[in-house]
Amino acid sequence: MSTNIETARRYLQALESGASGERLAAFFHPDVIQQEFPNRLVPQGKTMNLRELHESAERGQKVLESQRYEVHTAVADGDQVALELEWTGTLKIALGTLPAGATMRARCATFLTFREGRILSQHSYDCFEPF
Repeated sequence: MSTNIETARRYLQALESGASGERLAAFFHPDVIQQEFPNRLVPQGKTMNLRELHESAERGQKVLESQRYEVHTAVADGDQVALELEWTGTLKIALGTLPAGATMRARCATFLTFREGRILSQHSYDCFEPF
């Protein structure tokens, strides 16, 4: 298995465990850019730098009790990793028609570019089940 795929899997495990701050920053290159394409939660899409990724992780901890990533496919080509994922999140608060404690689900495609063993860019395409 590719070292970058192993790093990507450790990154997802860190997200599942609620990592933030320096623990999460360890996965990112200082020049990281994450682009989230339009979806049900972010209708206009969003681009974030390292500081904004930290803020987003902290906001997520206020909304989610827990989250899990199930990797269906992982493919690496040099510094590029493509992941097909199923994400589930248990809500701390009500969201849309879902009450607190309900589970949200999404199918996701995530494309990571690595530099010096750290994530330089992340492009995410998230398809949420209705909520």
